[in-house]
Amino acid sequence: MTFTFDPATHMPADWREGLFAGRIDQGEGPGPVLIRGGEVFDVSVEVPTVADLLEADAASLKGKSLGPLDDFDLSPAADASTRLLPPPDLHCLKAAGVTFAVSTLERVIEERARGDASAAAEIRARLEGVVGGAMQTVEPGSPAAMALKDALIADGLWSQYLEVAIGPDAEIFTKGPVLSSVGWGQDIGVRSDSRWNNPEPEVVLFVTGAGGIVGASLGNDVNLRDFEGRSALLLGKAKDNNASCSIGPFIRLFDDSFTLDDVRRMDITLEIEGPEGFALSGVNSMGQISRDPADIVAQALSEHHYPDGFALFLGTMFAPTDDRDGPGQGFTHHMGDVVSISSARLGRLVNRVTTSKEAPAWEFGIRALMGNLASRGLLRGA
Repeated sequence: MTFTFDPATHMPADWREGLFAGRIDQGEGPGPVLIRGGEVFDVSVEVPTVADLLEADAASLKGKSLGPLDDFDLSPAADASTRLLPPPDLHCLKAAGVTFAVSTLERVIEERARGDASAAAEIRARLEGVVGGAMQTVEPGSPAAMALKDALIADGLWSQYLEVAIGPDAEIFTKGPVLSSVGWGQDIGVRSDSRWNNPEPEVVLFVTGAGGIVGASLGNDVNLRDFEGRSALLLGKAKDNNASCSIGPFIRLFDDSFTLDDVRRMDITLEIEGPEGFALSGVNSMGQISRDPADIVAQALSEHHYPDGFALFLGTMFAPTDDRDGPGQGFTHHMGDVVSISSARLGRLVNRVTTSKEAPAWEFGIRALMGNLASRGLLRGA
């Protein structure tokens, strides 16, 4: 299946008024672009990477006009004349987990079910009655949260997931290596040996090396519930796989008309269309996040240094429980599922599900990028 990019469908309604950053390849290699006033500008001579672009004053970049976005025939296909690429390049790909009360309960359910989807329904009913309401009202790290923690320990209900949900420290992990994400229209992968998995529709913040939050995009932080449910120490296998991280279609840069407050109020809608006619929809409402996005960014920075900046998935409240293949089995992906993640202010990210084994191998890494930029004379000092 080949997807066709249409600004009317895949960009926000006010895209001609916004400022967007991304990457395209017109045959020579990846290049950063700005979309300003509905027009696409090649800014690769001024800033050879998106990481450089986000460190600069994007509004002051001149660039070379490539024409209106409406006139582009953008495709993710390898043989396309103008390929749309995932927007991050040199950014570390980071993610925050267990940032919503609802998703917290689902992580606890995975843990107690030992990754067995058929055991989830009974555990869910029991836990929701005991901790569901309290989880949604408590502030992480507060005295009330610590009191709830003590009560749960006393009742034998404590979990490592509840620790990062209501404790002082957020769960921050590396979703994938630099340059490993896929973008709009590309296949997204789940491990071929996973039997219980789901998409995770999220907002992805883009952060500079100095810690400035400069923009946002849409992302799919694919989750393997069976792997992580067996052991939290399998998080790396559950999260970091070929083609398992999707971001796009573009980064919307913060300006007077779009700020972090818009992210705080944002609803992210997810739709799944299965090859057998199955359909599922859901919403990730950022207004229900347990930790403020700025606090999550600060915790990701910690005492570490990200000189090229990072992209940070903020987590999701969406955890599908609808039975797909039989009563009590819950939801899991089928190969060929089309996943659409959308927001009124960020557009629509579309991917088709395949296995990480069958998805195109990721081969264009940092060495390849640096070699390509050098051969085009785009590196500073080249």
